[in-house]
Amino acid sequence: MNLRFFIARRYLFSRKSHSAINVVTGISVACVGIVTAALIVIMSIMNGLSDLVESLYNSFYPDVRITPVKGKVFAFDPAVVEEIRKMPGVAWYTEIVDENVLIECEDQQLIVTMRGVEDDYATYTRFDTTIKYGKYDLHRNGGISTVAGQAIATKMNLKDGSELQLFVPKRDRNLTVDMSNLDEEPFNRSIAIVSGLYGVSADFDDKYVFLPITEVRKLMDYSNECTSVAIGLKKDADVDATIAAIKKISGTNCLVQSRYQQNQLLFETLKSEKAWSFIILLFILFIATFNTIGSLTLLIIEKKKDIGILWSMGTDPSRIRGIFFLEGLLIS
Repeated sequence: MNLRFFIARRYLFSRKSHSAINVVTGISVACVGIVTAALIVIMSIMNGLSDLVESLYNSFYPDVRITPVKGKVFAFDPAVVEEIRKMPGVAWYTEIVDENVLIECEDQQLIVTMRGVEDDYATYTRFDTTIKYGKYDLHRNGGISTVAGQAIATKMNLKDGSELQLFVPKRDRNLTVDMSNLDEEPFNRSIAIVSGLYGVSADFDDKYVFLPITEVRKLMDYSNECTSVAIGLKKDADVDATIAAIKKISGTNCLVQSRYQQNQLLFETLKSEKAWSFIILLFILFIATFNTIGSLTLLIIEKKKDIGILWSMGTDPSRIRGIFFLEGLLIS
């Protein structure tokens, strides 16, 4: 066995002539141990929180999102869509239409955002995993169905099977009453059956109802327009290179954003909280190490006689220093 390690271990566990040294050593071990454990636990929690938030928000924030720079809607040529779909790093492509809508159910009214999605939206984004009641089905019994947030359901007393009426102002129509034509309806109407309720977070649960994109386009008098395009990337895809290629194809009239850019404030906040938690705990750990320094100082004072004996026996000063260095490592 290494002589320095043997002596350092004996110094650690043997009783000292002054009990204060044992107490300070015990405090050193406790402080370093507790702070290190806290550092591991808190950083694990922060990492888990980041993963949880990211998994919950994946349904609303795809890997890549395309939105118009100006205006509310845009439409790609079929050739552009096909070129994006065939990119090596692209896993899926789906169009979305978001628009405000007045919903009504049993004399309860609320203005929310209807999100029109394609039939394979849930498969790509795994949105169906957020369903808390009922199921994700936008074409129940061949009709028009909707999936609403839990907060919306609470406000309007919705349940599985509730009939929801939707009202959207007609395009290029003045909502003021036209006395010359009182019979003309200023709203486009639709009826959807609630097939399920989803739960993600308060930011989304009281805002969105999901409908088939064909029905939303019909209500809005659109043909192939959309408000955004969601794109999923393959696991082995080069994110930066793929986004750059999409930007080149989509043109300057479109804004192409990664998932981080779509919700930059949230991810920067989580990153900042994680960094500051680490810095603060590291600072506390640094302070706790002064207990170790104090313990070693007291031990050196007590072992002056032993140091003198080792010196007289021809022990190299570096080996003596190595004994107390190992002692500090053993305490830590």
